[in-house]
Order: sequence, then structure tokens, then C-alpha cells
Amino acid sequence: ACLSVGQHCMPFLKNFNTTPYFMMGEVLRPHGSHGEAKVRPYARDPEDFRRWETLYLKRGESWQPIASRYVRFHDGHVYLLLGTCSKPEDVEKLRGETLWVERAQVTPLPEGMFYISDLTGCEAVDAGGKVYGTLTEVLQHGPVDVWVFRAPDGQTFMAPSLPEVFPEKDVANNRILVCPERLEEVAVYED
Repeated sequence: ACLSVGQHCMPFLKNFNTTPYFMMGEVLRPHGSHGEAKVRPYARDPEDFRRWETLYLKRGESWQPIASRYVRFHDGHVYLLLGTCSKPEDVEKLRGETLWVERAQVTPLPEGMFYISDLTGCEAVDAGGKVYGTLTEVLQHGPVDVWVFRAPDGQTFMAPSLPEVFPEKDVANNRILVCPERLEEVAVYED
């Protein structure tokens, strides 16, 4: 689902960093009478749908390719022709499905930016190696994203993704450096 730029992640991708696919959108409903699908895009740039001729549907642990043809972008939604859909009833069968693209098809990010999917699953550790938790979710409801962690004891806590709290992100090693003093000031723990 997302990009992390400093303390903020922009809606983009949602999935786990163990998959070679990224979720790029969700089929909302049929549109019109010719088999168009109205899609909520998660792509940073919805115009990327123009170049993706094959998207994927997740079926259990496997990925099913589906042809995709871009129709237009309007009012924050992408309109696509998917697979052999030629009438609204065909698209209705895809309602609620998520659309994925291969990681290799996604535009690389500038240095210092991360996909949320790559941050998800990283452990928050301090400079001494103490593990505070594993990032399980990113909430995007305001100017600063809120990261949700599962602590080693199973308790859930949340903290804003501020650089003062999390000064370094090392997705290659699945680690996020945490400043314990700052975390203590801002973390909210589950009851």
C-alpha cells in the first residue's frame, strides 16, 4: 500500500514485504453497461494504470493474472476493462477484489522513501538491540501516520511515525531504529 517520506506515508500500497506483488487497487463496482470496473487506486500515480496491461488477483497463496485496459481516471477513481468482462454482471463478480501488480512493474522510489509494505513486518529496536515490537499496520488519518506495533508480550501499541521517535529505517535488515525516550512520550498502549 504506501510511501514513507520522513514521517508521512502517502497511500500507495498495502501488502506484506514477503510478496513480489503490490496491491494497487480495489474493484468497487461495475460502471456503465460495457463491462467497465470502477477501481479505487492505491497507486501513487493513478496514471500508472495506463501501462499495466496485466494485473493479478490473489487466490489463496497463488496469483491469477487478469488483463487490464485503462479507460480513464475521473474523480479519484480509475476505470478499467478487466479480463473478459463485457457487461456489468461480469464486473459484479469482481466487486471487492484487490488488484495487484508485480513489484518489478512499480516505479522505484527515491532514497529515503519506503513502501509501507516494506516497512510492515520490521522490528522496532533500540541502539542496544532491545526489540520493542513488530510493525503490523500503518494508519493514515491525519498529517502524520501512526504506526501500530505488536510487542513481544503480545500487547499492541501505537506511535506517530516521527523521525524523532524512529530516526532510521533499515528495510533490508527488517529493522526500524527507535528512540526509547521519545517512544515513551508518545506511545499509546492497548488496555
